[in-house]
Amino acid sequence: CERTWIRSLPSLCGALCQKSNVKCQSPDCPQMPPCDFKAEEYKVRAHYRIMEIRKHRCNPMVMKVTYYNKPVCLTQGYMQWLWDTDGRRYLDLFAGIATVSVGHCHPKVTEAAEKQLRCLWHTSNIYMTTPLHEYTEKLTAHLPDQLKVVYLTNSGSEANDLAMLMARLHTGNFDIITFRGSYHGGSPQTLGLTSYAAYKYPIANGFGCHTTMCPDVFRGLWGGSHCRDSPVQTIRQCSCDPGCCQANNMYIEQLKEVLASSVPSRIAGFFGEPIQGVGGAVQYPKNYLKEAYKLVRERGGVCIADEVQTGFGRTGSHFWGFEGHGVIPDMVTMAKGIANGFPMGAVITTQEIANSFAKGIHFNTFSGSPLACTIASSVLDTIREDGTQQTSATVGTYLLTELAKLREKYEIIGDVRGKGLQIGVEMVKDKESRAPLPAEAISQIFEDVKDMGVLIGKGGAFGQVFRIQPPMCISRDDADFFLAVFSCALQRYMESR
Repeated sequence: CERTWIRSLPSLCGALCQKSNVKCQSPDCPQMPPCDFKAEEYKVRAHYRIMEIRKHRCNPMVMKVTYYNKPVCLTQGYMQWLWDTDGRRYLDLFAGIATVSVGHCHPKVTEAAEKQLRCLWHTSNIYMTTPLHEYTEKLTAHLPDQLKVVYLTNSGSEANDLAMLMARLHTGNFDIITFRGSYHGGSPQTLGLTSYAAYKYPIANGFGCHTTMCPDVFRGLWGGSHCRDSPVQTIRQCSCDPGCCQANNMYIEQLKEVLASSVPSRIAGFFGEPIQGVGGAVQYPKNYLKEAYKLVRERGGVCIADEVQTGFGRTGSHFWGFEGHGVIPDMVTMAKGIANGFPMGAVITTQEIANSFAKGIHFNTFSGSPLACTIASSVLDTIREDGTQQTSATVGTYLLTELAKLREKYEIIGDVRGKGLQIGVEMVKDKESRAPLPAEAISQIFEDVKDMGVLIGKGGAFGQVFRIQPPMCISRDDADFFLAVFSCALQRYMESR
């Protein structure tokens, strides 16, 4: 495999640094970086027996969403590394779907959790506990002054569900707008905002939920060569003058059309991910959210930033994705990386909106437990102490620029996009048509990358985007290893084609 572009990569030798049953035995297989952590040997159940239980005892959806022809069964994790039942080591570049923020079983977070486990697990909010109050004060210190009221939840879906309710109660309006291609959760209410047919059921849902055209400057109707806030721009050309973006103007016109034709004159709100996650790291023109927020507020609506995947420094340049757009939302929802994989979410809003919601009683048995708050508090400390936001910026920018070089080399890479460690690589039949690469081709590359020891994700409307959202502790050597593996997998696919 071509690899002359890789800098400082250890010499590429035969087998990977894992057991001899690795599928890839070619001399061209990249060498996995060393790891000084020794995983425990797994001796409990054979892989085939685990698969039997998964098929016959777990619900059918579990098998439906399972990755790979031969699913990976993971038994242990440490920082950016995972091990399976056979003792194989993998570089994790998907972080449990952008959820493990500071690293699997991070020693600092693990120590804090163990200490709290021996002290107090659960009481519910009918009593006061110190972890809840310490954490909410620490969390709000990372947000603008007007966003200081915290509602803790157990997931991102629950946080977005709650934000929908709060927006409707506060404004006295009902209709909410989001982007096509967005994902905001799987609860009965948030399914109305989630814009993917695969998640929909043939029952009445989504009342008052509307979508506007996603301002995707690669796949969308309009795009250009300097539209987005990213080290890498699209391959599309434009004639826009500096400071002007025709694509942005056209997508804003689409939003105006939705406001004029699909909703009442007064609306409840607007949901937007700063960078789409499930959609495949889709980025919008730089000024889009500024203009969209203005239009929404003119119609009585509140603006909600869904930071479930982009928050906690993942974009590198800022702690929150919305900061990169130069906007301040009325509500921020978050989950996933908030507690490094422990079930937790949050809605943070203004005092005014909180007062509107206080007219009734909202109660959540498990939210804000001492254990959850202790873990989440330790995550905030670790982000600061380990410099994970800076790692997202430096390693993420390096990955993006090197992936852009692969885009120049391979006709099937249509777009490389993202910011920090929120990265998407969109695969196409060819750059001219931008038509999605067929599913069987995506699967071949996806499987090959796994067999060489790297776990990545998939997204996009057609499953055509490879998603790279690793724990924010990966190194430059890890990035080089992935780049070599990915290039090798692409080269093999091109040769087989």
